Amino acid sequence: MTAWAQNYNPTGIAALSTALAALPVVTLLAMIVFLRMRIHRAALVALALAAVIAVGIFGMPAHMAFASAAYGGAFGLFPVGWIILNVIFLYQLTVQCGHFDALRESLAAIAPDPRIQLILIAFAFGAFLEGVAGFGAPVAITAAILVQLRFKPLEACALALIANTAPVAFGAIGTPIITLEQVAGLDSHLVSMMVGRQLPIFSALIPFWIVAIFAGWRGMLAIWPAALTAGLAFAVPQFLVSNFHGPWLVDVVSGTSSIVATVVLLRFWKPKTLWRLEGSGPAAPDTRTARGRGELWRAWLPWAILTVLIFIWGIPSVASAFDRVFAPQFPVPHLHHLVQRMPPVVPVGAKPEAAVFKMNLLSATGSGILLAALAAGFTMGYSPRRMLVCYGRTLWDVRLALLTIAAMMALGNLTKYCGTDATMGLALAHTGRLYPFFGTLLGWLGVAMTGSDTSSNVLFGNLQAITARQAGISPILMGAANSSGGVMGKMMSAQSIVVATTATNFYGQEGRIIRSVFVSSLVLVTLMGILITLQAYCPPFTGMVPK
Repeated sequence: MTAWAQNYNPTGIAALSTALAALPVVTLLAMIVFLRMRIHRAALVALALAAVIAVGIFGMPAHMAFASAAYGGAFGLFPVGWIILNVIFLYQLTVQCGHFDALRESLAAIAPDPRIQLILIAFAFGAFLEGVAGFGAPVAITAAILVQLRFKPLEACALALIANTAPVAFGAIGTPIITLEQVAGLDSHLVSMMVGRQLPIFSALIPFWIVAIFAGWRGMLAIWPAALTAGLAFAVPQFLVSNFHGPWLVDVVSGTSSIVATVVLLRFWKPKTLWRLEGSGPAAPDTRTARGRGELWRAWLPWAILTVLIFIWGIPSVASAFDRVFAPQFPVPHLHHLVQRMPPVVPVGAKPEAAVFKMNLLSATGSGILLAALAAGFTMGYSPRRMLVCYGRTLWDVRLALLTIAAMMALGNLTKYCGTDATMGLALAHTGRLYPFFGTLLGWLGVAMTGSDTSSNVLFGNLQAITARQAGISPILMGAANSSGGVMGKMMSAQSIVVATTATNFYGQEGRIIRSVFVSSLVLVTLMGILITLQAYCPPFTGMVPK
């Protein structure tokens, strides 16, 4: 069967075609932010609108549009939803048996000031989790911990999302950059080096940023040694590992270094005044019930098991071994190799787009999390029946979140296969000397749409490389810009926001979270765009681009 060729300007007027391509995404955000519509309903409306535009304007056959949406929805449930479901299951187990209270008190004893808790948990521990798991797990876990430490749900969600920017480009054992090599032919080590010469500047800034949002300028200055220690302890290893080793262990090493450095600092330094979460001023620390070492060990054990298992699941050789045992692949009917992307998005003669659903149940990160939850459940004294009941209750609790994620991934897949993503990308790419800046925004847009730096690199990585060569700019620089700019869009993605609200029982308040993180997202991506523009044109910044 002949592949259907995408048309990036079906109306013959580039501006109109771009506006129509962007309409579903704009409508989605408007419904959530201004109309305050529940996010699962807004996602379904945006998906329906995208389908009408794909078929009626861009000429995609209706059966292909349906197949691409179904393929994306299935991917939203597995592996993405599979991760979220099992993370929340583990969290519920620890809450019901009281271990989370002990964990909260333990963290409060290590870092009694909530400003430092924010740095230690949302930034440092979240970065470590991003390195071994990714796909929303770090936001779910850190936001849940912050709520248990008595942060308000809105604060916990927004701050966990903002903190989860610096590590995203190297998340899940370097998956976004490895994927960029596969789709755009860019050497992953060179891209890793380039990203490692962009993100560390922001990594050192993020701890100050999140504390300033939470506690104000003066509140941040009062704990600057902790922010500086955590930021530098993350940024320096991030630069060294990405430049001299590769993308695989950047977040694991950097996150661990940041945690250890911050904990060591707290042995020798304390803020002069401790803050309370109920207000904005200083207060004496709460008196907490002393717990035995055994109880504290049992409280930390579930999370230690989780960390070990998701680290093991993230090792490529382990995943490959699991996949050899069981990982059936199903070509998507009416879609696999039936959609042809066209130049300049892909080179002349490129193969039609693949569409294969991989049921890698054993190697999926969510399966490792489920095994960790089951093992932790037995150590906490749960019977199989009680765990089954808890799992059923968790599945019911996250049903709308799973629906939202499926709808969002369906929307992202439909925009990819019908070509509206490339229409928006080409509009940003045709910006002349400003292309490095707007190319960075393209990565931001990709992650905001799909919720994944990996998916953004799949969507726009090859377009960035081709356009960069046409503009006489390093394709390595612009491939890295897609990832580095993309991390600033992570906090704006509906998928990430749903994960945060589900973990904190704050579902239905997504519009408030978007409004609270929008300025941070826009400012940070603007600063990143300026840096990348300098690296493209202005010595000595041009010397940062690897040859």
